[in-house]
Amino acid sequence: MVSIGQLADELKLTGDKTRLTILSYLKERECCVCELAALLQTSQPNISQHMRKLRDGKLVKETRRGQWIYYSLDLADKPYLVELLKVLPSQQANLDEVCGDNCCDE
Repeated sequence: MVSIGQLADELKLTGDKTRLTILSYLKERECCVCELAALLQTSQPNISQHMRKLRDGKLVKETRRGQWIYYSLDLADKPYLVELLKVLPSQQANLDEVCGDNCCDE
């Protein structure tokens, strides 16, 4: 069972508009920082800071492929956050428009 403190910390992470938007993109598929920066029209360092917080909060996990780090959701033990993400609108159209299959050179 989740503690009140842990739940409060996780909800605090999702309470930020940028981080909630990032999670909504990751609900659709894994992304790298360059894709998220393009989608959110902000700098890669800004996205990296948000990703660090989400990773430290154990809401996302990272996988290195060459020089790129790809992020995906890590909510297996957080069904309450999975339910939260279900109510978010799909971001697939934005992903398709901005990133296509992959915007990073591998």
